Amino acid sequence: MPYNLLSQIKRQRVSDGAVVPILEPCEATARQLVLIWPQLGDFDSLEYAWWLQRERGRLQAQDISIRAVGIGDRAAGQQFCAYTGFPSDRLFVDPTAELHQSLNLYPGLALKLPALSTTQTAWLNLVLMCAGIGSPGTLAEVLRGYRGDRRAPQLIGDDEVVQATPLPPIKGEFFQWAGGKGFQRPFELATLRLRNMAEVLSHWKTYVPDAAYLTQRGATFLFDAQGNLLYEHRDPGILGFAADKSYPLSFLK
Repeated sequence: MPYNLLSQIKRQRVSDGAVVPILEPCEATARQLVLIWPQLGDFDSLEYAWWLQRERGRLQAQDISIRAVGIGDRAAGQQFCAYTGFPSDRLFVDPTAELHQSLNLYPGLALKLPALSTTQTAWLNLVLMCAGIGSPGTLAEVLRGYRGDRRAPQLIGDDEVVQATPLPPIKGEFFQWAGGKGFQRPFELATLRLRNMAEVLSHWKTYVPDAAYLTQRGATFLFDAQGNLLYEHRDPGILGFAADKSYPLSFLK
């Protein structure tokens, strides 16, 4: 059972650097949401954190506590929290993806060429996964970010200004011209992803201290107060962190 393993695991906490159990101390909440993220500079980790910040009021109202473990070191975690607003006392780091391996999560495409180093091999596999090889659903999800999704909520407020280098600052109301309002408009999600990409590339060595784990995927686990598994999702590929792409936290209903 995932809970039995997770309740015994210790990792470094980003807030203070202490190595402590990831589920201790845990509030006496109705449910516990445990997120096993890929590299902290990964699209999936950053986008998942964005959704959690967007829905933080709902999570509090439903009495759900959160713990997340991402691949990287403490410096990566600190940069991640500063950018996303994710609470640093709820984020733990696993530099070698040991927890991911213990949970048998998808390691990503594992094509090997003798002439390439471990880092070069990881980059090759990552590029191939971005092209949809060994990463089902990735290309469709990339396209959804450009064409929009009427099943998804509006992502950028009309008065919100998004800075996504190399684009100039974009005000949310601009996206009305691409199709209206009240739903995910064309290019809206792609713009948020471009902003994430600019953030990671500008702090690459901080976010990715070891590129050997670039392809490793993550998972989501939701437990009740007794540790019973209520929901589980294991990422099948890049941008596959949610079963419901239109509303990644719909499983909390």
